Amino acid sequence: MSSAASELPTPPWRKPRKGGRARRPLSRDLIVETAQAVVRAEGLDGVSMRRVAQELGTGPASLYAHVSDKDELLELVADRIAGQIPLLEPDPDRWREQIRESARAARRVWRSYADICRVFLGRVPTGENQLRIAENHLAIVRAGGVPDRIAAWFVDRLALFITADVLEGTVFAAKVREGWDPGEYFGQLRGYFQSLPADRFPNIVSMVDDLMDADDEQRFEFGLELMIRGLASYVED
Repeated sequence: MSSAASELPTPPWRKPRKGGRARRPLSRDLIVETAQAVVRAEGLDGVSMRRVAQELGTGPASLYAHVSDKDELLELVADRIAGQIPLLEPDPDRWREQIRESARAARRVWRSYADICRVFLGRVPTGENQLRIAENHLAIVRAGGVPDRIAAWFVDRLALFITADVLEGTVFAAKVREGWDPGEYFGQLRGYFQSLPADRFPNIVSMVDDLMDADDEQRFEFGLELMIRGLASYVED
């Protein structure tokens, strides 16, 4: 029989199969992609093996042939997201600006996926994309003349700085969704600081405007600049 027979249209009198469209065959990539969509829509707590299986139209047991458990699934999701962070060609003359660019890009990517950064707390990322980012950061700062040990420690601290900043933003965003008014809160906080006994807290009282000034973008940039300037101090002229 010619293979062309398989390309014939379905006769109009033939009833369609029950169940609609045929399901896509399960694969690790499909499972991770589906879990990633759940994270983006519902946050990290929305992910479970049962929830992902439901999205795929199957049972949780079928997922275990591709991922060992929820922890591995979340690590795979985080690493897949990390692949969205661009890598830079190290330039010795622009190493400071390249670190700034990479940190900003990482922050933008992680912030678009709710609290996925929680996956990194208490563990060393080992996924391929995360290793590529660490490799790229090491290459950039070493090209700028940063000593090896300082470069190694900096890359670790930079990742933690970005993670902490993103997670704090996630906490604030969750409160806003629950009806929290940040304008009212910070207004009350300013008033509270101003009402503190000046003899016991003279610096806080006298510096209320400075303490309450700047938004999260400005504070992130300030923290990043502190780290880069400190790192640059280790480079020998």
